[in-house]
Amino acid sequence: MTVEIRNIPPSQTAPTSEEEIDLNRIAGLIVDHKWTIIGVTALFATLGTLYALLATPIYQSDALVQVEKESPLTTPMLNVNSLLGDSLPQADGERRIMMSRHVLGQAVTDERLDVMIEPKLVPLIGGFLVRSEFTRPEFARGSSMVWAGEDVGIGHLDVDPVYQGEPFTLRVVDAQSYALSFEGRVLGIGVIDEPASFLDGKVNLTVDRIEAPTGAEFDITQSSVLVAVDDLRKRFSVAAEGQETGVMSLYLNDPDPERARRALSSIVQLYLAQNIERSSAQAAQSLEFLQQQIPKIRDQLDQAENALSQYRTQHGSIDLPLENQSILQRLVNVDSQITDLEFSEADISTRFQRNHPTYAALLQKKSQLQRERDALNRQINGLPDTQQQMLRMQRDVGVNQEVYVQLMNRMEEANIARASTVGNVRIIDDASVKPTPIAPKRALIVVISLLLGAIIGVVWVVLRGIFNRGVESAEEIEGLDLPVYTTVPASSEQAKLTRKVRSGKKDKLVSADLLARRFPGDQSIEALRNLRTSLHFAMLESRDKALMITGPSPDIGKSFVCMNLAAVCAQAGQRVLLIDADMRKGYLHHTFKLSGRPGLSELLSNTATQAEVIHPTGIEGLDLLPRGGLPPNPSELLMQPSLQLLLESAKDSYDLVIIDSPPVLAVTDAGIIGHQVGTTLLVARFQRNTRKEIDVARKRLINAGVSVKGVILNAVERKATTVYSYGHYEYRYG
Repeated sequence: MTVEIRNIPPSQTAPTSEEEIDLNRIAGLIVDHKWTIIGVTALFATLGTLYALLATPIYQSDALVQVEKESPLTTPMLNVNSLLGDSLPQADGERRIMMSRHVLGQAVTDERLDVMIEPKLVPLIGGFLVRSEFTRPEFARGSSMVWAGEDVGIGHLDVDPVYQGEPFTLRVVDAQSYALSFEGRVLGIGVIDEPASFLDGKVNLTVDRIEAPTGAEFDITQSSVLVAVDDLRKRFSVAAEGQETGVMSLYLNDPDPERARRALSSIVQLYLAQNIERSSAQAAQSLEFLQQQIPKIRDQLDQAENALSQYRTQHGSIDLPLENQSILQRLVNVDSQITDLEFSEADISTRFQRNHPTYAALLQKKSQLQRERDALNRQINGLPDTQQQMLRMQRDVGVNQEVYVQLMNRMEEANIARASTVGNVRIIDDASVKPTPIAPKRALIVVISLLLGAIIGVVWVVLRGIFNRGVESAEEIEGLDLPVYTTVPASSEQAKLTRKVRSGKKDKLVSADLLARRFPGDQSIEALRNLRTSLHFAMLESRDKALMITGPSPDIGKSFVCMNLAAVCAQAGQRVLLIDADMRKGYLHHTFKLSGRPGLSELLSNTATQAEVIHPTGIEGLDLLPRGGLPPNPSELLMQPSLQLLLESAKDSYDLVIIDSPPVLAVTDAGIIGHQVGTTLLVARFQRNTRKEIDVARKRLINAGVSVKGVILNAVERKATTVYSYGHYEYRYG
């Protein structure tokens, strides 16, 4: 017969750094908690799928418009582009015009977007049922919930500003009438196609259509125009197609596809109308300016002609040399251009600031012409006085004649422009709605939900494993200078013996039978047999035969170790007394199917004798002293001399006394008991008790004068965390 112990490393190469160990631990945590991660992922995927199915679909309407460089008939006073060269329309400015209250507010009014009709649907799934065309079932007759195919039409709604944004409830009375309520109070009854007034005229309503059975309810709300415009602006967007095309795409999102199409079509038409109106207004403004200037220029022309005629009468005919006539012609042209620019400046000054590029270019052009005129005047000043005077008078006549003719021509152009203004906007594509909703994107939502669930599951498992890390190997405990007497594997058979019992007002899980009796060959029992052998040598130098087993915290399997250790010691021929010293939550009597009273609490309070409280367990050599009744002062009872007398008397009757003590960090009982026994062991649960808890428990016992002999590592599982981080041992017997 041979026993072989093989150390199986976690990988071909042992970890060489703390970083590698941490990564291995993370991998182990993920493997150990794979079902938790799968569960979280499935939960998120389910929630994502439900959201994708139940969320209200959003449809998108789109249109395409083009803003040209200039309208076919421009403002007659000044072609701005002639001063700056070709320039493209300002897309951002046009986009702001489209999204202005002037345009969107009119669209809200025209399409009644400030009136919302919301049917009362079945909670959560009502929208899905309506979209899936589920008609009203028989059991829902008379219900206020609205089903597929049920609707009402509002012809007119006018609400006082005090009640704007407040929902009114319209309840169908029959096919021809309805009742209107506000905050649960019925305001009155109305008939379709007949105007009705409620709240002393503050609510005026006309219902033109009822296509719903009796009892169906709809919430009707009229918001202010500003609120409706803000809501419309959030759902409306404009995007320029390219940098130099002047083409813009318009988009509008809405749960109702037909409403989206109508609203966007209204916006496009209103934008086109305001563009035409804006161009026509510019032409009218120029025409008004021309009508004011022409009489003034006519008077100046008459005065210049009269002055020239009088001068000729006084001085007779004066012949000008050919060179002087050329100077005169050039001077007339320059003065004419300057006068033209001055008129244009007066026109555009009402629309632009002086630092505007158009205005600046005009001033630069005017300055250049003025310098040229000054040069010609200097040439004239060198001529004889008679010729100078004649040139100046002829110049005045020529300039005024040319300006007068130009103004007359431009006034005619302005009349034509005002009468035939078409704007510089073209509708390329009318508003239309895509057949499928743009949101929610169901496939994408499900995929994102899966990924999010997996990420959250992994992060939660890893963080919990990192920040709530319990001991996982004997080496971790031995690092605290505490020997580990044995590691007890977790038993799958023990879980079958667990049942619930009533403890006070709560249910408590206890063992219905003893594992050492039902499954004596279990690995956990074999580990306790190893502990029995170790204790034999550990207690040789002890002052008595008493062993206290305690732990840092509750629910770590301390009582399981006590009961089964007592059983395997008794099975080896020893006489063992098992004492349940947890007078708060002890349950050992349930496992042995004994009465809990009388017990330790009665013995310590001198209301029962040892013979009355010690009971045989059915296992030869093993007796049990149960906890007894629940006393109000367990710690004070343990400090009575009765406990020491019990332990003294047990020396003669038993080979071993095992005391199941309450947790160290919960109450002070363990320190009191441990002070009166020779040997104390701590139980630590695998992956639950941390090194710090074990160390604090030991120090607390030391402060009470109790020396901890060692530790029992309980409920050890073969998990990926420990395999990857520490390797594992495989035992073969044969």
